[in-house]
Amino acid sequence: MILYIAEKPSLGRAIADVLPKPLKKGEGFITAANGDCVSWCIGHLLEQAEPDSYDAAFKSWKFEHLPIVPQEWKMKPKPKTRSQLTVLRGLVKQATQLVNAGDPDREGQLLVDEVIAHLGVKGNKLNQTRRLLVSDLNPPAVKRALGQLRSNREFIPLSTSALARSRADWLYGMNMTRAYTLQGRKVGYQGVLSVGRVQTPLLGLVVRRDEAIAGFVSKPFYEVLANLYTDKQETFKAKWLPSDACRPYMDEDGRVLSRGLALNVVGRITDKSAQVTSLQSSDKQQSPPLPYSLSALQIDAAKRFSMSAKAVLDTCQSLYEKHKLITYPRSDSRYLPKEQFVLAPSVIAAVLKGASELVEGIDSPDPKIKSKAWNDKKVDAHHAIVPTEKVANLSGLTQAEKQIYLHVARQYLAQFYPVYRYHETEVEIEIEKGRFKTKAKQEKSLGWKQLFPKSANKPSQRDNDSDDLQLLPRLIEGQTLHSGQGELLEKHTQPPKAFTDATLLAAMTGINRYVSNPDIRKILKDTDGLGTEATRAGIIELLFKRGFLVRQDKAIVSTEVGKGLINSLPESATTPDMTALWESHLDAICRKEAKYQSFMQPLIESLGELIIQAGSQLPTSLQGIKAPQGQFKKRRYSQKKKVTKSTKK
Repeated sequence: MILYIAEKPSLGRAIADVLPKPLKKGEGFITAANGDCVSWCIGHLLEQAEPDSYDAAFKSWKFEHLPIVPQEWKMKPKPKTRSQLTVLRGLVKQATQLVNAGDPDREGQLLVDEVIAHLGVKGNKLNQTRRLLVSDLNPPAVKRALGQLRSNREFIPLSTSALARSRADWLYGMNMTRAYTLQGRKVGYQGVLSVGRVQTPLLGLVVRRDEAIAGFVSKPFYEVLANLYTDKQETFKAKWLPSDACRPYMDEDGRVLSRGLALNVVGRITDKSAQVTSLQSSDKQQSPPLPYSLSALQIDAAKRFSMSAKAVLDTCQSLYEKHKLITYPRSDSRYLPKEQFVLAPSVIAAVLKGASELVEGIDSPDPKIKSKAWNDKKVDAHHAIVPTEKVANLSGLTQAEKQIYLHVARQYLAQFYPVYRYHETEVEIEIEKGRFKTKAKQEKSLGWKQLFPKSANKPSQRDNDSDDLQLLPRLIEGQTLHSGQGELLEKHTQPPKAFTDATLLAAMTGINRYVSNPDIRKILKDTDGLGTEATRAGIIELLFKRGFLVRQDKAIVSTEVGKGLINSLPESATTPDMTALWESHLDAICRKEAKYQSFMQPLIESLGELIIQAGSQLPTSLQGIKAPQGQFKKRRYSQKKKVTKSTKK
């Protein structure tokens, strides 16, 4: 008997639907006509044991116990799903062949692997276990996946990476939370000070942004525009480029702070002769935007629909599991395997039949066009989020489901349109030995941009262009022009903007921009990321629940407690450097370029140093601050309060 162990009942049912009929449903499993069986987990069936499982003394929070580091790790069944684990125990014993059908990511791999290990599967049975990767719950896609089973041993590094992440989070979160909560009590703070290797640096980003805004002092700066005329009285504007001699009057961003200097330039260029010194004109093109990863979709949906990260994830899960209209949503990839290109005509046909409004009044997509999205080297366990071959009934979707489906479908259709073509001209002009510059762009062929109409109210792919679209007269190098009245523009420096759902997610996915160490920033350029696709939405929500963040309209800002916590912790705990390096190392384990022990041992050593540091100083920033209303006053640190994959499904 082959036993397929799915991550969730919905995936289990999708697998059973393509097995030989008739099917026989049991309690927690489905048996096919040929005797094969499908069962499932319900998210994580196991969780890390509590500290007091290792020593009863750890039930009390005492600083002298820290750091708590298990010598042999223990997992325990989750009470609410213990019965399903019992079902799997019986089925695993009967099975001659096991198939891991967890979701196609490192957490999905571990989720089933840890059950197989917990149930004591060994020897040949373990070595012969297969891996099923399903990213589309529609029957044709599931059948294709069943024909492409791989050895589960291929995915050991993925599972090892997830296990290392889980244990490291437990070690860091539990020990640091106990340490700072105990120290907080010494200064009168009665709440739990939750510290995590992802949530705390994320909170740190927001706190530092809020402090920068609060401490910002606006300064005026000045720009000069030349109004230029040809001998045919055709006119256009060009902007002054200050020379190196002006640097003493400029800030670090190259803005002129001296009004007198700018006014002097205005006077010097008024009613003077000008000459075109450089003219660069070229035809350019732009490829379509890649299909969505979860974070890219969450960022766009936040900008366009003001949806939170969690709302987007929940909507995607519904479109994937309930409606089967999109592929697996918890993906960090924006690329597609080449073998799926043959499905393009049927996917396009399904989209056009169910959502014809996407191509109303524009050219039809051409399924023969192959964009750069089709790249096997950029695809591992999962690929970009795209529509399935199922025709959508838009009237049967909620408003949010319809918006997200159309967004995913439009991005997919863009792969089957020609490139966007335009003509760009850059002109440099000299006036009284001063340099002025302007740039113009002329659209030649919209190509894929037809799919993204410009909107007066909402941003779109068409609105991403910052280039000035002013029309330039026909110019030649060396041409003489006339500079009319110079124009002084007084502007004011603006404070940084408060984080929003979109910008906070963008910060999490591009965390290397916030890393101070240039060596670390270089390492993280390709492997950066605070949290994972599966956890980011939940981590943001967790900070709201704990009273560390609040919303003010679209802005996300820190509370007094959030600020107090960050200002009490060592900088290494509040900046993304450490956790970003963790993710880099975890990715290396996935790629077989690093080992479990080389990740865990340095972490345990640094944890000991952090605990010593915590005990050496009091968190005075929290004096006089009350814990958020409703926050737990004393609670054992457990996996239940951690952000895990299963809690968000």
